[in-house]
Amino acid sequence: MFWGLSSALDLYQEYIKAFKLPDEPGAAEAEGQPAELNMLICGGADPRHVIRTLAKRYTHAVKPKLNIYLLDACVEIMARNMLLLGLALEPPDSFSLVCKAHLFMDIYGNSLMRPSSHHYVAAKARTLLNMICDGEQLQRLAPMLNIEALKYKERDGLEMAFSYWQPQEQVYDIQRYWEQRVRALLGTRYDHRQGAFDWDLSMTLKDREAQQICSQEYRYWRESGVAFVFPEYEHCKPNKTFAAGLVRNGRAYLHRGYVGDIQTGPFCGFGLRSSEERLHHSVHGENDFRATDVTERNLLELFHELQTQTVYEHDKTISRRYGATQLLMTPLLTYNECDTNETQLSYDKPWITVPDVQVHFISPMEMMELQKGAPRWHDFFDVAFVAYNYYSFLSKEFFGALRAQSLFVLETKLLTVERREHIQKYEATAKEFLKEAGLRPCINYQAINAKNMQLKYKKTPHEAGDGVDEFSEEPLEMMSNELPEMGDYANKKPEIQIEEIQDEQQIESSSNKRPAELKETQDEQQLEVFKETPMGKNTEQVDQEKEEQGQQYHETEQREEHELNKEISNEKYEDPSNDFEHEQEVLSDESEYHDAQSG
Repeated sequence: MFWGLSSALDLYQEYIKAFKLPDEPGAAEAEGQPAELNMLICGGADPRHVIRTLAKRYTHAVKPKLNIYLLDACVEIMARNMLLLGLALEPPDSFSLVCKAHLFMDIYGNSLMRPSSHHYVAAKARTLLNMICDGEQLQRLAPMLNIEALKYKERDGLEMAFSYWQPQEQVYDIQRYWEQRVRALLGTRYDHRQGAFDWDLSMTLKDREAQQICSQEYRYWRESGVAFVFPEYEHCKPNKTFAAGLVRNGRAYLHRGYVGDIQTGPFCGFGLRSSEERLHHSVHGENDFRATDVTERNLLELFHELQTQTVYEHDKTISRRYGATQLLMTPLLTYNECDTNETQLSYDKPWITVPDVQVHFISPMEMMELQKGAPRWHDFFDVAFVAYNYYSFLSKEFFGALRAQSLFVLETKLLTVERREHIQKYEATAKEFLKEAGLRPCINYQAINAKNMQLKYKKTPHEAGDGVDEFSEEPLEMMSNELPEMGDYANKKPEIQIEEIQDEQQIESSSNKRPAELKETQDEQQLEVFKETPMGKNTEQVDQEKEEQGQQYHETEQREEHELNKEISNEKYEDPSNDFEHEQEVLSDESEYHDAQSG
């Protein structure tokens, strides 16, 4: 609920990649690219896509105007997104890069924060409260933000959230709420929860593109809610940005405790992928670097690019190799939050300016309008991202909001701990639904056997030949263009059948041979079985053929040995004189041998 379960995307980069648009100076006029793009992020739960899209904007030669629309069902998530986006766009003179990254990680994924992070949340909340109540203040500090689409009910909810983040006598007991959720989830397994946590990580998440998460950080997060840990920090202040369902009750507030994720963790957005391969190095399943270290490195890169618009060069001494290190975790302490100094610094400086970008916060009720196909949203969005828990809101009318040339990205349930059958069923149902809606896959999901965090589909203009699928749904052995090895195997299939018939004929003819001749024939046939695999054949297919042929040879050998013994026994009992003659020959040979020795 408070973070997404897929990696951050540069949505503009995904758009030009899907339609193979040139990204060179002067290409916008030549290729007729749109001068303005409208992007919808539905249920993103955090601003990871917005931050990455803004940070990587300087890398593109063509920079159209971007209108990013954020739609979340919970007002407290809107307030949290404003806070995290404001932190990412703090001017360079407020924090150093490392301090900003650690502060972001503290607010983003830890149930208990450092005192300095707690002070920043309270001070920044006062600034945000003034911004939503005063339009001039909003234009002065953050002209890229637009809240005109929010109703007064949602604005009151934002005001309530920012006010609740201030120091109060009422304590947000996040540790108790977290323990209640874990007990309710595990039930009778709670006493053996460490084994349950290790099972979810080792047998489920690590098999689903989450190999970067280390055991210690995951188990500690499942136990306490603190995901990003550094030895020099002490986490003791409750993170009140996790409070949801706020309602005023006199001078106090009522809320629903903690209702967010307690199974996957906040490692997916920034902690699973990195441009530095050394951060993904592991030995016998033990990573050199944690997902915490990868998150730190990625945030440093994004914040540097937002500030300087230049390529980031990472200092290797910053990242610490704690992947295989067992850190000593001291007991967590919760102090009274009334010790915040009212005269602390205020963070009311203008945000970093990103030209030609507008971030719109829209009402949660617009999800129902989009589902019904409201006329004001018809043919409006160029890019749409939908989280997996918003899939039930999709309808065929929803896709009417997409333009003729548009990209649709659907988050999957890959990084959940649900059963594999449920995930496969969800993905298959989603693919079929998107196909019925007239969308085409950006990549051939049937030919590539990979695990997908997102499904990327595109809507193309109706032209001649549009009725033909770009990627056919034929079996893999028939796709000779995409899998040349399988194509060669299909072409050589008649030859394989002829060889099998010849082998059967040889086996039938060998049943009349004597043991010596039979042994030579079998040796030759076994040599043929263990010849090198032809280039065109599939390895698994050849192994299966070898196994079948070996079984046939074994059965043939047993049958021939049985027939040979039967023939010998018949000869023995049919002519008893043969035995007498054989004994006489043996005795004569022995007498000749003794005469030769005596001579």
